[in-house]
Amino acid sequence: MPELVYTVADITTDIRALLEGRFSGVWIEGEVSNHREPGSGHHYFTLKDASAQLSCVLFRGAASKSPVKPANGQQVKIFGNISVYEARGQYQLIAQTVQPKGFGDLQAKFEALKRKLEEEGLFAPERKKPLPSFPQRIGIVTSPTGAAIRDMLNVFGRRAPWLKILVYPARVQGEGAAEEVAAGVAHFDSLEGDLRPDLVIVSRGGGSIEDLWSFNEEVVARAIANCEIPVMSGVGHEIDFTIADFVADRREPTPSAAAENAAPDGAGILRHLGQLSANLDSIVENEIEYRKREVLSHQRELQAREPGRRIQSWIQSVDFLGERIDQVTNAAMDAAGRDFQSASRAFNAIHPERQCAVFRDQLESLSHRLSELTGRAVEGKARELQSLSNLMHSLSPKAVLERGFSITTDKDGNVIRDAKELSKGDLITTTFSSGEASSEVQ
Repeated sequence: MPELVYTVADITTDIRALLEGRFSGVWIEGEVSNHREPGSGHHYFTLKDASAQLSCVLFRGAASKSPVKPANGQQVKIFGNISVYEARGQYQLIAQTVQPKGFGDLQAKFEALKRKLEEEGLFAPERKKPLPSFPQRIGIVTSPTGAAIRDMLNVFGRRAPWLKILVYPARVQGEGAAEEVAAGVAHFDSLEGDLRPDLVIVSRGGGSIEDLWSFNEEVVARAIANCEIPVMSGVGHEIDFTIADFVADRREPTPSAAAENAAPDGAGILRHLGQLSANLDSIVENEIEYRKREVLSHQRELQAREPGRRIQSWIQSVDFLGERIDQVTNAAMDAAGRDFQSASRAFNAIHPERQCAVFRDQLESLSHRLSELTGRAVEGKARELQSLSNLMHSLSPKAVLERGFSITTDKDGNVIRDAKELSKGDLITTTFSSGEASSEVQ
């Protein structure tokens, strides 16, 4: 069986993987020596004690956030990861933060984890999910016996008594508390259907940094970051900040403040709905009144354009023409009568039979002319009357329809005069001399 032979690169890569997996996120203390800072802004130095030394590098980005910069002879505590500089086959400490020796361990851990998660983008504003304006169900991860849950339930009962509150009981301090808080967030995120909350709140009352430390653990931060439901934090007092606050989609200074801002104001909503209802009633009343006026205006316009009214007007004109014909006829007859009387008087004055015969002939001629004039006048007026009657009949919509024409209107009753006014899918109605038909434009 052939022996396994590594290349230098392969064995160095494997060693690096082992070291990084075994010594990730470690604190190491010692004295700084051989410090140098080239133009790149990175810091290279050695960390040593009485028995050994360790090569270290603090890159420029981490150095800008570190509380102190390394200097020769300085006693420090460094948080970072053990790795291998493969080009030299040398293991080294990749420093993330440098603290002076004696700095509080919890605060140092807080700053280191904060820096690590910030670099991963867990605090980025663009990953924050918006909170629901009107949630129906809210899940709370907290101690079921603490004052925080009582304060929050009082707020929910006052502001939004219809809310369904789901409580995941978890210890909020002490060993194992962080894991229980993280499990509560994951539990709510795993629910489906009517059990799935619209918002998750992680909360507890105030206390020291040790009391609040469960909310500074990475497991809680990861659970909040991975939760697809919006997460709100309400931990401690206004002056307290935890890692959970930075990762959460929204941070509130206290549990009560979280409840106030998570629950919609029921009384305010009722007032707003009342105002909206009043505004809607006013709008509807105004619209109805406007439509009434519009209908009356259309009625008056239709009445003014009604064919019956035009026919009535033409009938009146015919009546006036008839009266005029009678006036002309009577005037002609009166004139003829006066001529006859004059001739009669002349005849009676002369007496000769010849003259009488002449006047009789003239009288007959005048009578004949009178009859002709009267007949022609009557015939002319009759023709004019017939012409007006024919015109009136030709203008009648019914007559137009009887000649084979039709009238097409849209769904609002407007007459279609041009095919360009139509669009595909329009509903139209066609009126014939007898009946009507509805169709759709294809």
